[in-house]
Amino acid sequence: MEEKKKNELYCSHCGALIDENDDYEEVNGEIVCTECFEHHTVTCDRCGEVIWTEESFGDEYTTLCHHCYESHYVRCSCCDALLHEDDAYHLDGYAYCSDCYHEEVDKNRSIHDYSYKPDPVFYGDSMRYFGVELEIDGAGKDSDNADEILSVGNRNDEFIYIKSDGSLDDGMEIVSHPASLDYHKQYQWDKIMSKAVSLGYRSHQTSTCGLHVHVNRDCLGDSREEQDDTISRILFFVESHWNELLKFSRRSEYSMNRWAARYGYEKTGREILDKAKKGNNGRYAAVNLMNYATIEFRMFRGTLKINTFVATLELVNAIINVALDYSEEGLHKLSWSDFVATIAEPELIAYLKERRLYINEETTTEEDM
Repeated sequence: MEEKKKNELYCSHCGALIDENDDYEEVNGEIVCTECFEHHTVTCDRCGEVIWTEESFGDEYTTLCHHCYESHYVRCSCCDALLHEDDAYHLDGYAYCSDCYHEEVDKNRSIHDYSYKPDPVFYGDSMRYFGVELEIDGAGKDSDNADEILSVGNRNDEFIYIKSDGSLDDGMEIVSHPASLDYHKQYQWDKIMSKAVSLGYRSHQTSTCGLHVHVNRDCLGDSREEQDDTISRILFFVESHWNELLKFSRRSEYSMNRWAARYGYEKTGREILDKAKKGNNGRYAAVNLMNYATIEFRMFRGTLKINTFVATLELVNAIINVALDYSEEGLHKLSWSDFVATIAEPELIAYLKERRLYINEETTTEEDM
């Protein structure tokens, strides 16, 4: 092989001979032909130094030499986004972008913002899942109280979380992940309620609190059309038996109109559904249909009495059962007494008797909280 002549210039990157009439560049003191310079180097956006492309420490928007990156930039510990040091948020020794920081902070705080919505975790083996929102008031939106309630409820898992709610005077909202009816009945709701009462909270004994029950839409039918058919029958049942459900709810007519208004009776469930879809009530409807994945029963007053709580879930379950099992013609013929005659759950029967909605007999009623 012919040796390189002393005065000849060669590209340090590709080894090509650079003709004495050709231009060339220098990168870190090394001679580079113009073609390699154009295709294999970039310029640091911060200091202007020319560097090899593979030695850039930036991202698709920012080019950085190693010195500028180490001196002035970090990466988000969660999503790996490039951040200028002035834009980074720091928590427990880690750097975060704004979105990841607020998500991390919200994840670890006891009382989340009202908009907080974690990915649902489904508990229990069922096709039908119930998500609970239980409002409590009167003892503060207090992180220490929230920690005590969470320590009782989440000993074995992360089944409940707590959110702030602007509709409450001095309280918060206990929210569950979706679970089967059996899971809710076996869960330590009684201990959570006892802890809340001991901390000074009330739910029934307030003018602000509700008990909202979400049910997954996909248990109501295989298609959106089938689900709408079932929902129309749910709405027809609710409107047909409004007086009984109002009594069951423990709400006043005024409170119901404010927080869980009815759509109004029509001759068919489809007509009621059409009114509901116009959204005039917003989410403040007895049966809220504004969520894509669930329907929400909002008509019930809050409670810290376990039998009332379980009976409420069982009633929602029973309403769904008749909406699935009966045609609309069958629902026209279904009286309230016929409906309650199909119920076998002892908690629900006991509550119906307390509210004189089962049979007209005197029963001992424990004070609701």
